[in-house]
Amino acid sequence: MMATLEHTNFTVNDPKASAAWMHKVFGWDIRWEGAAMAGGYTVHVGTKHTYLALYRPEHPEPSSESSYDVVGGLNHVGVLVEDIDATEAKVRAAGFTPHNHADYEPGKRFYFDDDNGIEFEVVQYD
Repeated sequence: MMATLEHTNFTVNDPKASAAWMHKVFGWDIRWEGAAMAGGYTVHVGTKHTYLALYRPEHPEPSSESSYDVVGGLNHVGVLVEDIDATEAKVRAAGFTPHNHADYEPGKRFYFDDDNGIEFEVVQYD
């Protein structure tokens, strides 16, 4: 069996708010939520087989570093969709600004930054 990415874990300001926009934009559901390590709170949002763990520590601190300049930094999250135009409309309705539109193999794409500064790449294969 080939390995499959099951989840990733991000630190965010408000896990419930992030899960809410991800549900509206990507159709992902909350799989679990509750207390987490060090007095934090986590929401797992995604599909039956894959998800994002959205973690908020007791006292979150913003980062001033560019993820592209730090070894181990999260540069962006790629999300595959069936209808990129409909998804872009949902991204805009959620209050985010799409940028860097491109169309090259294997498909169309655009990027947007969420309210935590996490960059998402939305892709539709041809």
